[in-house]
Amino acid sequence: MNYEKLAELLFPHITKTPADWIAAFPPRVLPEGAKVTRLAPSPTGFIHLGNLYGAFTGERLAHQSEGVFFLRIEDTDNKREVEGAVEAVISSLAYFNVRFDEGALGEMKNGKATDVGAYGPYYQSDRAEIYQTFAKQLVREGKAYPCFASEEELAAMRETQEAEKANPGYHGKWAVWRNRPMEDIEAELAAGKKFTLRFRSEGIDISAADCKLTEEEKASHMFTVTDGIRGRLTMPENYQDVVLLKQNGIPTYHFAHVIDDHLMGTTHVVRGEEWLSSLPIHVQIFSALGWEPPVFCHTTVLMKMDGDTKRKLSKRKDPELSLNYYRSEGYHPDAVREYLLTILNSNFEEWRIANPDADWESFRFTTEKMSSSGTLFDLNKLNDVSKDVLVRKPAEELYAFLLDWAERYGRAYDPKTRMYCDPEDPAAADAVDLYELFRANEAKMLRILSIDRTGEKPRKDLVYAKQIVEYFSYFFDETFVPEDTFPEEVPAEDIPEILEGYLARYYPEDDNSVWFDKVRSYAEHLGYAGKPKDFKKNPELYKGHVGHVSTVIRVAVTGRRNSPDLWTIQQIMGEPLVQARIKRALGGA
Repeated sequence: MNYEKLAELLFPHITKTPADWIAAFPPRVLPEGAKVTRLAPSPTGFIHLGNLYGAFTGERLAHQSEGVFFLRIEDTDNKREVEGAVEAVISSLAYFNVRFDEGALGEMKNGKATDVGAYGPYYQSDRAEIYQTFAKQLVREGKAYPCFASEEELAAMRETQEAEKANPGYHGKWAVWRNRPMEDIEAELAAGKKFTLRFRSEGIDISAADCKLTEEEKASHMFTVTDGIRGRLTMPENYQDVVLLKQNGIPTYHFAHVIDDHLMGTTHVVRGEEWLSSLPIHVQIFSALGWEPPVFCHTTVLMKMDGDTKRKLSKRKDPELSLNYYRSEGYHPDAVREYLLTILNSNFEEWRIANPDADWESFRFTTEKMSSSGTLFDLNKLNDVSKDVLVRKPAEELYAFLLDWAERYGRAYDPKTRMYCDPEDPAAADAVDLYELFRANEAKMLRILSIDRTGEKPRKDLVYAKQIVEYFSYFFDETFVPEDTFPEEVPAEDIPEILEGYLARYYPEDDNSVWFDKVRSYAEHLGYAGKPKDFKKNPELYKGHVGHVSTVIRVAVTGRRNSPDLWTIQQIMGEPLVQARIKRALGGA
């Protein structure tokens, strides 16, 4: 076979050489030990927690080594591409403060983000000439060949393999175009037939039933690679003649990422464990091109407990897999990142306890501390982490965060159902616009967000925006919906007397001590113990204790039996609203 002639026959339009492209992408000038990583999503419309998990890994490896983290869009599968998906990827990652140094990050033009950086194009669909140049070189060296097998022929091949219980794929005797003569190829091209370009693997299927090799000979067809997360891996070599270029000249992932990661100087490839089975293919293609592969870091799948068993997070079953879930619920991006670091590195939580006020970027992230089995995702644990993160946020920062969230997600809130509506829906006409409510009450919101959040033992009540809205909803009549009834320990006939007496004695200028002394004195006047311990010691002497009386007042004012300090709440509400709530409760008592 005249491979030089074949290369020109298949790619007459390609005039550049691999050397031209290598010269166009010179080695990066970076400090010794700097890592170059990338996030390379497909624009299929769904960016999920696993993408963010991998993005944080890549970002940390690059930035803490003074390296480069870039965004490449792998858009070679145009059948599955979703309009607006790239913008969704960029905005979602930006929300979580994932910082790229270069990539598809600039202004959107003709549906694509313009390049930022010297190693573009960063859309694979714009790099066809590059891929075809290296494909032509592989044909010239006898390492790739055209395949004219139709879909029907490939389907028939798969059926026969299944019937014969042979290993599936295009290999061995099934690779019918691997050694076809030039005349056959020229005839197909003359007839206008389209071809895929396949890699000519030199591997052997050592698992085949008819493999005659000795165990020692089989061992020579294994290869070893050191995974950045999983350590030393030994695997059988690839024996499949995989497709490098599809019929439209666009590469498969197998081929495109090898070319791109080499030319872009990628040192570490962070990707999901679903690509482990393809590792032999990728290592073989790197070798065929004469290049050292990067360090592959295969992350584990995200799991969750389902009863007593673990299972993968599912797009269909688990809304928390989608990044939009955390945005719409109102999780602070710092909380999500902090939690991901706890499951990314097993020693992060211990470090955080020892360094409660340290910037998370000072933590030394390593792939060696990442899990090589399943990574368990726990929403309850995320909520606990979020409490710790939010309690360290100043009220001003929390207010700005809530306002931004409400502008996007809280324009039509129904406090009775706690549902968030589409503002354009006619049914949302009576809904509360949280953005306008918060914006018009900035000073009040700042006081609300400061309640009991300082001192040696601050309250850790705040978790995410929707929970915060519900937690403090009683501060505004627009969102106030009573949740609890008066305590059973207080006779129904006593409730009006308690509330009327409280209303007569309530004076907003009283400090906390004077205020509570008045509550205690009136409780004793009505036959309740001034101290809970007195009631506990001699319950037959009292109707109840002062705590029961103050709970009646708390329910009247807030609609809840449990809340932060009631005196503080009333100081923020103001006298008119407190009086109105007491009178409202009296009307229903």
